[in-house]
Amino acid sequence: MIRDRGNIEWTAMMLPEHVKALREFDCDQTKKKKPELDEQHLSLMEETISEAMAENLELCFTYFQKDDFHLYIGNVHFIDTYRKELRLVNFHEETFILKLENLVDVRIHYPL
Repeated sequence: MIRDRGNIEWTAMMLPEHVKALREFDCDQTKKKKPELDEQHLSLMEETISEAMAENLELCFTYFQKDDFHLYIGNVHFIDTYRKELRLVNFHEETFILKLENLVDVRIHYPL
């Protein structure tokens, strides 16, 4: 009778350096990359933010931080051009600071 012990059988043959390299490779495969934004997309986001500020509309922001995409829904309270960041306020009146370099997409939020 043949007994297969799965990965345990082969683990003893692998050097610690190989195991470390395989773990790093697996980690690198799951990382996401921030997309490069073109001028047209940037101007569309700028228009959306300007329109929302003028009409006090809620926006849905997609931003990239710590190798992952995140969503935030709120109103633009202030645009700080010196620090290159947006100050946002959600419906709980909590303030959130979003760096413009992390911003990926902006859309008007239509609640259900």
